[in-house]
Amino acid sequence: MEDKQEHLLVVDDDRDIRELLADYLERQGYRVSTAANGSEMRRALDAAPIDLVILDVMMPGEDGLTLCRELRAHSSLPIIMLTARGEPVDRIVGLEMGADDYLAKPFEPRELLARIRSVLRRARAQPFNHREEEGRLFHFADWTLEVETRQLIAPDGVAVALSGSEYRLLRTFIDHAGRVLNRDQLLNFTRGRDADPFDRSIDLAVSRLRQKLRDDAREPKLLKTVRNEGYVLAVPVRKE
Repeated sequence: MEDKQEHLLVVDDDRDIRELLADYLERQGYRVSTAANGSEMRRALDAAPIDLVILDVMMPGEDGLTLCRELRAHSSLPIIMLTARGEPVDRIVGLEMGADDYLAKPFEPRELLARIRSVLRRARAQPFNHREEEGRLFHFADWTLEVETRQLIAPDGVAVALSGSEYRLLRTFIDHAGRVLNRDQLLNFTRGRDADPFDRSIDLAVSRLRQKLRDDAREPKLLKTVRNEGYVLAVPVRKE
């Protein structure tokens, strides 16, 4: 554990699950708060700084996807989603909403603990501080990235939602504009110590980000491929 006791928020309408997770995670050294619904979640977030939210998808009233969208519209707080549904489409929807990870029920508490540690390591490994930079805008090639909402604003004014991984990747390119980054560097920046040195999924991630940026994969103008070296954001960035 780190010197700082990290504060987790478990949001689940099932009281038994809330109590089980709170007891287990507290024994692992975390501070844990719980909430049964969206209203209690908001009160907990207002009451104390939270480092990570564990959010159940299937809840009556405001479900987890709705709450994830709400959280992501105002912050880049790490989010792990839990669901009884394990279909790939549900996982994709959760990640597209901005969740950082996704775990299907039933699960072993140790697996959730590993996911928590992984997401928190990635958050700490970022080459920037989210909280200090809320409200900042980055402008590049007529595009704008809004840090607070994690939205891309296209040249025609259309807002483009980014998943958690897409946001981290784009921020890495923005923070190192004009610098060629190899695959290992991109993996380290976006995944921290969990990066697999043989992982080439970064190529797929860049391809998806290019689609969001409307960047022609055959002749990209923004995210250019540098043969045998990596990728580069090849346009200047202006911070506001």
